[in-house]
Order: sequence, then structure tokens, then C-alpha cells
Amino acid sequence: MTVAPALVQLQSNLRAEARAEPAPAPSGPVTKETQIIAIYGKGGIGKSFTLANLSYMMAQQGKKVLLIGCDPKSDTTSLLFGGRACPTIIEVSSRKKLAGEAVAIGDVCFKRDGVYAMELGGPEVGRGCGGRGIIHGFETLEKLGFHDWGFDYVLLDFLGDVVCGGFGLPIARDMCQKVIVVGSNDLQSLYVANNVCSAVEYFRRLGGNVGVAGLVINKDDGTGEAQRFAEAAGIPVLAAIPAHDDIRRKSANYEIIGRPGGQWGGLFGELATAVGDAPPRRPTPLSQDALLGLFSAHATGRDVVLEPATLQDMCGRESLARPSLEVVYDAA
Repeated sequence: MTVAPALVQLQSNLRAEARAEPAPAPSGPVTKETQIIAIYGKGGIGKSFTLANLSYMMAQQGKKVLLIGCDPKSDTTSLLFGGRACPTIIEVSSRKKLAGEAVAIGDVCFKRDGVYAMELGGPEVGRGCGGRGIIHGFETLEKLGFHDWGFDYVLLDFLGDVVCGGFGLPIARDMCQKVIVVGSNDLQSLYVANNVCSAVEYFRRLGGNVGVAGLVINKDDGTGEAQRFAEAAGIPVLAAIPAHDDIRRKSANYEIIGRPGGQWGGLFGELATAVGDAPPRRPTPLSQDALLGLFSAHATGRDVVLEPATLQDMCGRESLARPSLEVVYDAA
């Protein structure tokens, strides 16, 4: 059977394309009028705290900012609004649909001191997929004219579980220009940060354009693991927010600390500038062993030896080897 020359040429072109290295992430300043930035991190690491104060400081610097909570917990805007929960797009959309009404901007978007904010929301516990809820939320945003809105910055708060298609949406579909990761000096948060870098690199190889602009270290205790991770991954540290009791206490009381002239105003002012100016970079994700290597053996248990289990271990008693019922055919 002969293969058509056109098919041979097509196969050759595909192989050549697969071998080609993707272009590096853009290293110059972002030129698009609206910067859309996705912020990722492990649950509980302080993304919402960081974003509430960052968005507030950006607004005080004269920028028009939209903050969108994309975490199913719907807690991104709580600190911004003093602990009050705003209705989510998913719940409003469901209610309006039952009533035969359309969703309006004022139903889901609220503002405080120049910051515009909304929550996508998610399904009730055990009743749906959080990632699918994210996709539905963005579909609703598009119907509301998302691509025509005029903001300097749109900040998206995403859970760092990028193995889920919904949470990886901004990276997979080039919905943002750059990604920022929030982590701390602990293995789990840096594991998530590394996964985000891996997702960015994966989609770069598929032709994507999103890059990682940097790492924000939250609850920094000075031990240095997060700093070493950033250096190994080839991304800058945009800010290090200290593990300070004043920050912890005010955050727990839903107080904004990113205010010009305040004790922590300078820190968040510098972060706001860094977030806007940092170019998207192509990261270098770490292997599991390299990630563990950032920590001491005492912290990660690297001195543990893997001991194979036996069938006797599994049965809890001595077991007899039984002949297999599998039919094995001799070679003809």
C-alpha cells in the first residue's frame, strides 16, 4: 500500500512543528489597555487578603480596578467589604433564570472606594463541579459585556488546583496576560505554586502566551524556602508580606491595611507597582525532588526508605500461593 505524497508531507510538517521550541514569553511591558492578571495559590495561603489590599491600593493610586473572585468559597471580596458577602453570579443567575429575568450589572457587581468587585461563586457542597461553575460564571460575564468594560486592571482570584479545567481556564485559553502566584515558606503552598508554573509551561508548549510575572510571599517568616523556589523557577519575588501579628489581627477583623500613609501602605504600594510593571516570564518548573530539596530533611522526611509490602502484610496472615486462573497460550 502506497502513502500519498500529500500525507507524507503533512506528517513531516507535523513532526517538524512538534520538534520546534515555543517562542519565549513576552518580556517587554504589557501593551494591552486592560491588564488581566490571574492570581493563584493554595487555599488558605492568603490570596484573598493579598488581592483585597492590592486592589484597594491600586484604586488609591488612581487606577480603575475590577476584582473577580473565582474561588468556590466566594470569600475574595469579604475583606474588601468589611466581612459582608456579596451575592454571587451563579446564585443570582439561577434565581433570575427561574424568574424569567436577565442578570444586570448592579445585581452582581459592587464597589468600594474605587474598587469594583464581584464573585463568580460555585455549586453547593457535594452538588456540582467547582471548575464547571467557573466556566458558567465567565459565560455570564461575557453576556454582560466583559470584553467591552474599561478597566486598567482586572484581577482574578483562582484556587491553585490547576489540574481542574475550570481553574486552569485563564492559562489554557489565554484569558489573562500574566499569572502571579502567592505562596509561603511551606512545602504545600510551593507545591501548588510549582503546579501553576507547570501548567503555564505546558500551555506555552501548545502555543499559549501566558507567563508568570512573579511570586508574592505571604506570612514570610524569613526561613527563605519561597525565595529559593522563585530563584530556581526563574521568577521574581514581587513582595514579601511578613508574618506579623498586626497584619494577622487586622485581616481577621476584615480591615484593609493597604492604605496610603498607613503602616503597611508602602509595602502594598510597591507591590501594586511591581504587579503592573512585571513582565510575564516563562517559568522553569521544579521536579518533585528539586522541590523537596528546598527544605531540610527534617521538614520533608527525605530520610524515609520505601519498604515494599508483601502479600502476607496485606492479608494479615500467612497466605498460600494459589495457581492463577489466567489462560496462557503458547506461542504458535
